[in-house]
Amino acid sequence: MLGGDSKNCAFNSIFARFFAEFPLFRRQSLLYLHGYLSVQQIKPVNKPNQNNASASSLQIAQRVLQIEAEAVSQLAMRLDESFNRAVSLILQCQGRIVVSGMGKSGHIGSKIASTLASTGTPAFFMHPGEASHGDLGMMTAQDVILAISNSGESEELLAIMPALHRLGVKIIAMTSKPDSSLAKQADVHLDVSVEREACPLGLAPTASSTASLALGDALAIAVLEARGFSAQDFARAHPGGSLGRRLLLRIEDIMRRGTAIPQVALSATLKDALLEISRKGLGMTAITEHGQVRGIFTDGDLRRTLESDADILNKPIQQIMRSNPLLARPDDLALHAVQIMEENKINALLICDEQGNLVGAINMHDLLMAKVV
Repeated sequence: MLGGDSKNCAFNSIFARFFAEFPLFRRQSLLYLHGYLSVQQIKPVNKPNQNNASASSLQIAQRVLQIEAEAVSQLAMRLDESFNRAVSLILQCQGRIVVSGMGKSGHIGSKIASTLASTGTPAFFMHPGEASHGDLGMMTAQDVILAISNSGESEELLAIMPALHRLGVKIIAMTSKPDSSLAKQADVHLDVSVEREACPLGLAPTASSTASLALGDALAIAVLEARGFSAQDFARAHPGGSLGRRLLLRIEDIMRRGTAIPQVALSATLKDALLEISRKGLGMTAITEHGQVRGIFTDGDLRRTLESDADILNKPIQQIMRSNPLLARPDDLALHAVQIMEENKINALLICDEQGNLVGAINMHDLLMAKVV
């Protein structure tokens, strides 16, 4: 078998002379020879061991997470007065926080804008490329822009800087290069540099993206706490889903009203109370006098009464009712009604206004139907 450069040259020379004398064989023979030599060079490929591959993947994942955790940890230790100035700019902003960035920085910026908006700071994301073609019209002098670029040299962001300066917009730059063009044009620069990326090539933004995202969260939460943002405030921005229902829905939105409220007079008999419980289907009835709640009688109370007295149907309800029942206000959160029921192991609750007048009733089924539970 021929091998090495010298043998290959000799091999080629022999075939060159042969094909010079017999040109008709040249094309087909070369194709055959090429195919033959290609087959000879094919080596059997060993199938990777699945267990080794799994172990290797775990090691890679652990390394990536460790690198990114270290990046965030180092970022926390590096925070300085610039962070406080950035928070102050956001708190003093009379307009909106406009977040902008290209590529991966843009995706991170979009999430930061969403977090700010959902935690009490009006914000939106603006693509820097679109900004140069009309979207800058969405900004006013009262706005603050948070410009994100790992290198600090994003052409699309730098292109809109002169217009932002003319408009009088305050600029917060988030880069890994304090001496970059973007950092120099900003009112505040936040350093998100990392020692190394998790990508083994050092090319794909990984640790740097995580650091930028974490710093964005830090800004949002620092502003949230400075504003005294509450769970109720959070709920107003999240009316959909179970979170919104639990934090926004009030008892008055789902309670039973008017003739749907089970109630009998204080002078009623147990028989009257049982008929009312059956009609209204809440497993209980309120005992009232001039609209005021004087007591409650439930299915459970009936069972306990039967154990002690067999002839009770004509007994006055006020003799066997429970006085001072648990009550809730119509403007209480529906979640509060759930808590009362769970803590006291009851299934229904009477609703009274500030004067003690019975205005509604609610049971666990109502809360389940409203998806509060």
